[in-house]
Amino acid sequence: MTGPGWARVKELLHQALALDLEARGKFLDETCASDAPLRAELESLLAIGDGLGSSFLEPPPRNEPGSGHDPSSAAAMAEGQLFAERFHLIRRLGEGGMGQVWLAEQTAPVRRVVALKLIKAGMYDETVVHRFQAERQSLAIMDHPAIAKVFEAGITPQGQPYFVMEYVPGLPITEYCDQRKLDIRERIELLIQACDGVQHAHQKAVIHRDLKPANILVVEVDGKPYLRIIDFGLAKAMTASLPDQTLQTRFGQFLGTPGYMSPEQVDSNIRDIDTRTDVYSLGVILYELLTGLRPLETDGQQRPSLEQWLRQLREEDPRRPSSKLSEQRESSIKAAAARATEAGKLVGLLRGDLDWITMKALERDRERRYGTPAELSADLRRYLHDEPVTARPASAGYQIRKYIRRHRVAATVTMALLLMLSAFSALQAVQLREITRERDRANRERDRATRITDFMTGMFKVSDPSEARGNAVTAREILDKASVGIDGGLAKDPEVQSQMRQVMASTYLNLGLYARAQDLAQNALDSRQRLDGPADPGTLESMSLLGWILARERHDAQAETLERKALAAEQRVLGADNPATLATEDHLAVVLQHQGHYDEAEKLESEVVATATRGLGPENALTLEAMNHLGIVELKRGDFPRAERTYEQLLALDRRVFGSDHPESLKALNNLAVVLADLHRYAQAEPLYREALAIQLRILGPDHQNTATAMKDLAVLLLEDGHLSESDTLMRRALAIQARILGPDHPDTLSTELSLGEALYRQHRFQEAESVDRQTWASQIRVLGPKSVSTLLTQGNLAATLIREGHFAEAERLARYAFESQREQLGPQHPYTLDALRQLGKALACEQRYPEAAQIYRDVIAEGGKSSDKGTPWLIWYGQASVAAAANRSDEALQLLHEAVARGYQDADEITMDDDFQALRTDPGFLELVASIRRPGSRTG
Repeated sequence: MTGPGWARVKELLHQALALDLEARGKFLDETCASDAPLRAELESLLAIGDGLGSSFLEPPPRNEPGSGHDPSSAAAMAEGQLFAERFHLIRRLGEGGMGQVWLAEQTAPVRRVVALKLIKAGMYDETVVHRFQAERQSLAIMDHPAIAKVFEAGITPQGQPYFVMEYVPGLPITEYCDQRKLDIRERIELLIQACDGVQHAHQKAVIHRDLKPANILVVEVDGKPYLRIIDFGLAKAMTASLPDQTLQTRFGQFLGTPGYMSPEQVDSNIRDIDTRTDVYSLGVILYELLTGLRPLETDGQQRPSLEQWLRQLREEDPRRPSSKLSEQRESSIKAAAARATEAGKLVGLLRGDLDWITMKALERDRERRYGTPAELSADLRRYLHDEPVTARPASAGYQIRKYIRRHRVAATVTMALLLMLSAFSALQAVQLREITRERDRANRERDRATRITDFMTGMFKVSDPSEARGNAVTAREILDKASVGIDGGLAKDPEVQSQMRQVMASTYLNLGLYARAQDLAQNALDSRQRLDGPADPGTLESMSLLGWILARERHDAQAETLERKALAAEQRVLGADNPATLATEDHLAVVLQHQGHYDEAEKLESEVVATATRGLGPENALTLEAMNHLGIVELKRGDFPRAERTYEQLLALDRRVFGSDHPESLKALNNLAVVLADLHRYAQAEPLYREALAIQLRILGPDHQNTATAMKDLAVLLLEDGHLSESDTLMRRALAIQARILGPDHPDTLSTELSLGEALYRQHRFQEAESVDRQTWASQIRVLGPKSVSTLLTQGNLAATLIREGHFAEAERLARYAFESQREQLGPQHPYTLDALRQLGKALACEQRYPEAAQIYRDVIAEGGKSSDKGTPWLIWYGQASVAAAANRSDEALQLLHEAVARGYQDADEITMDDDFQALRTDPGFLELVASIRRPGSRTG
């Protein structure tokens, strides 16, 4: 029998099963008086049920002498065993407080895979048996696609109760949704199936009482997900049709799973648990499906203890789903990814109707909760169909918005008709203005496209073919021509003009042509501020770009002002985690590093790396760039072991993301070599430098600025390692390439020139060193200004050279200016300040003014002690030792060297190579001091 007839039979069968034998006859007489086939069908089914009754509902025999009952028989159950003569046990699926569930293969009367549930050995007391019987009977009377089916039940000859049910090879609903990355709509559709199944159980007078994701499994049939609700072990009857239900809940205890239980389940004063307790559990599951968190969780990893959860369950209302995700950034990102969306969009989806529905299902006062799962599913269906939900106060505006959303076309047409009828003439005027605006906008877009096309075409025109080399025009020539023609070619469209200026400024920046990049970036910023205002994201981007260009030109004070201003505005407008904000923060850190403010620079770079890694991923270009800059700060601070770890990690990431020959990979390779060189591990550093140079030569050729930089770095290493001839050759080649490509006054060219001066000094070629230093110093004053950190460093180097040549008066003047300027900019105990102080002290000592030099050191020590800048104390004592040696005070110089070593100086090679200590190299105390210093782990100064 099928269709409506079978539905009628099932309904009457359930009613008849609840009656005793005497009452059944009267029931059948009344309901089947005129339908003999219906009565025959019911009587045959009732006869089958009676045949099963003795084993299905009767308790097992007690363990009495001679009964043959062996309660330990279940304990011996194992995989491969034959149970009840027709069930081959495959594996145990689970074990609860009273029973075990086994995956088994039924061999007769049909062959199929089933789930076999039975009471555990030694638990045949009356309470457990009644609960087991109740679960069997609960499942037996239910027939719904969302509820696992019972095939049969019985009791073994040894008295082991069991029942056989459908095996559901599915995943818990939350795990299934996360694995498949289902969106919010798909998750709600699945929960609606669960609500319908629980509602069916309630109609059969059964309350589940232990609903949780593990008991709501999802299986796929022909690629579509279907639910099965399992484990009615804690089910409670709402009528007397199931015997002895009062045994299932005892005073002072609660049954269920913490985290999913309703407040009334844990309240010993409430005995009448009803359908609303299952509604609460469904609400918890809905909350978890929407957010990835339970209502009382603080985040995805830390769940409250049982005592804390009980207190919160009784006393606190959970946060709305959207509010919880808004407050917990990491959880919202993870939840959004599992729901195939973004964190902000997910919060927006939950805010509103889904917040209201979920919170109504989770009301602590059950009188205010949904009364049945059907009411919950009905509201969820209303949400999916854009209808007003009952959980939300139905204001007129809310109802109208829902109606318009459901009937967008009809509502639009109706509104248009009403407007036309009420104000036909006014509507015509509005339409006319709209048509005019659209026409004007189309004309503007057409004109803009024409201007851009004409401008781009003009970029590639050669006015005099004889000027072109054959038929070729270089990219640099095209770029130069475009940057000159942008003012006239796009004068009628200032918005596009400012955008093109910014793009060209970035291009010139990447080419290392900073002066031209600065002009374009400044014009772009001025246009953006005038067109869009100072707080527009585009304006802030232009401001940050200009600051970055100034930083590359080493106009650090101006760059810092712009980057700080842009960063503060971007944090306010875009948020601290926005990529544009992080890029500006990275730029500011680099500027601070240029100025020697290493503490703040390291703090900012560490924040950028952590935030970018968390939000953008460890292989994002911004993350990798910030890691490189963090390594530079660590290198500058002399924290070489940490810098080595940073660059080893960065090199591995760059090679995986970009490949071994990419400029970013080469940059990381070169910086790792720098660290190894500063650790005096020349044998390890040299192959890395040579590898980087070989790749640059192969890819870029000998006449490229990156090739020149690689040459310079290898030259500096060879100088440190004593290979003076090859070092000198490479340094001069690098300088010639940079001067030709970038120009003699470019900061990179001047940096190489400064290194050449240092190399000549180290070779005791003091006259050549002086000539190079003076040339570099003059260019830096002109390009960077007299108080630039780079200019002052060169000035200090020139002072050191002049001291070696005996020009003490000029050396004193230069060193004093460098010292006082750096003390003002960087602080009294900054390494750069102390290096200038060392040259000033030596000049004074050579002029027989040693007491004056010593007093300056005492002043610096006192001044440093009053400030929060801890500086590098051993440099003070090392500098004083140099000054004492220059004044021929050998004993005092040795004593001060001991003090420097005691305060952390560990570079024996530096001491032995320092010309200041020439007179001490045969002193036994000096030799003993050098021998006592362990192999250097760092090198500074």
